[in-house]
Amino acid sequence: KQVVSTQSTGLCHFEGLKMGEWYDGEEKNGQRNFLANIPTTVDLQNNGTMYLHIISARNDAQINPLHPEYKKHDVVIVSRIWTRFKKLKIESTTNLLTGETKNKIEGAEDGEIISYWHPNLTLSMLDDQRVWPAGQPIPPPFDKWIDIDMELMQYKPILYINDYWELNSDLIAINDTVKELPLNIIYSPISVFYFQIYEAQKMQKQWNGMLGVAEASDEENDIVKRTMLETNPYILGVTIVVSLVHTVFEFLAFKNDIQFWKSRKSLEGLSIRSIMFNMFTQLIVVLYVLDNDTNTMVAISVCIGLVIEGWKITKVMDISVDMANPVLGIIPRVTIKDKSSYAESPTKRYDKLAFKYLSWVLTPLLVVYAVYSIVYEEHKDGTPGLSVCVTVTSSCSVLS
Repeated sequence: KQVVSTQSTGLCHFEGLKMGEWYDGEEKNGQRNFLANIPTTVDLQNNGTMYLHIISARNDAQINPLHPEYKKHDVVIVSRIWTRFKKLKIESTTNLLTGETKNKIEGAEDGEIISYWHPNLTLSMLDDQRVWPAGQPIPPPFDKWIDIDMELMQYKPILYINDYWELNSDLIAINDTVKELPLNIIYSPISVFYFQIYEAQKMQKQWNGMLGVAEASDEENDIVKRTMLETNPYILGVTIVVSLVHTVFEFLAFKNDIQFWKSRKSLEGLSIRSIMFNMFTQLIVVLYVLDNDTNTMVAISVCIGLVIEGWKITKVMDISVDMANPVLGIIPRVTIKDKSSYAESPTKRYDKLAFKYLSWVLTPLLVVYAVYSIVYEEHKDGTPGLSVCVTVTSSCSVLS
């Protein structure tokens, strides 16, 4: 039975719950649901704190500690601060022509600490039928949850707030415009296996904080959790295998590329301009990846590719540094010229001709995209828009 209670008896009341009942609820899946809309107060709208108190008791047991028939071993109480406080992160992107932005939040500043509300609350009663021996240490993670009453030789069931699947993208910012906050309460039993997995994740996070180990961002955690929630397990398994195989093949490709250019003596038949162009495009990819806080493995891969492309330039061109005749009297003069095996072969003429025709196609496309990006898209602090213009100019000069 699910009822909206008065203030004296609470917000939500689930009756007739049984420990380890996996076929409870309307859909016989062990779940009971309740959706409530909680009015916000003035204090809550101004970074106030909201506490949730969850009480589980035997049937007909008194939950009021002041009642003469109250028995503490008949009641389990769990309290949790439900409002969360985080720094507001606003992407400072603006249109270069109009100066307008779509990400602006009225009355809020970047870095300001504001309160958030999560609309989902999952409660679980641990289905643990084991008998724990009194006087002996209880292994983690159960030691934080089990407190044996030495008089009755009993312990209370574990009422667990499962927040593992709560996504940060679902958080609702609380301000004076929010009049009601939704709260979807879900009750379901939880097995010992999943309880240990969730608690192990929390312990790992604590250890990482103590040891100073860098953790994944909230956005990356949301992506992983959403993938696990919404993707078919078989497709997810295939995706993981394919990603691992792709990583192995990528590093094998790096190795073979290095071996090829390391043993190459003649440059006849090889396009030097394509290597220069690859170096330029790889640099743009690296800047884009670093600017968008991409996954660490992807960033490492593209950076290795950039280093290899830069190394290949030293293999296909003669680069010398003249310290005796510096530019402006300070900067060492760098001289770059084609190797003789390339300059004296017909490859250079065909290479220049091919890139000339290629520039006729690429240059208009780059110019059109640059104009479109400046007019219709927003950029961080104006620098990406400038980068687009530099990209077009540099590409035209390289291709020509």
